Amino acid sequence: MASSGKKKTTMAKLTRESKLRERRMDKQARKDARRYAIANGLDPYGDTPTDADGQPLTNADGEPLTNADGDPAADGPVLETVGPAIAEA
Repeated sequence: MASSGKKKTTMAKLTRESKLRERRMDKQARKDARRYAIANGLDPYGDTPTDADGQPLTNADGEPLTNADGDPAADGPVLETVGPAIAEA
């Protein structure tokens, strides 16, 4: 049988699928950020870098590590979604 060539997917379905893909990408970005934080000794749910014992990291003077703004240091790059998720077959 040949296809009719007419689009059968409604805009509502396309919108739902688009929102679902976006939620999945956001969830994966959060997972990747947590994994990165754990691998680099950072608190995966906060901004305070910690050592293997869970103690906050300090500089040579014993002061907590902070960035230029005075916020707790986060040496890693800010993770963000760059492109669309790969469609599953």
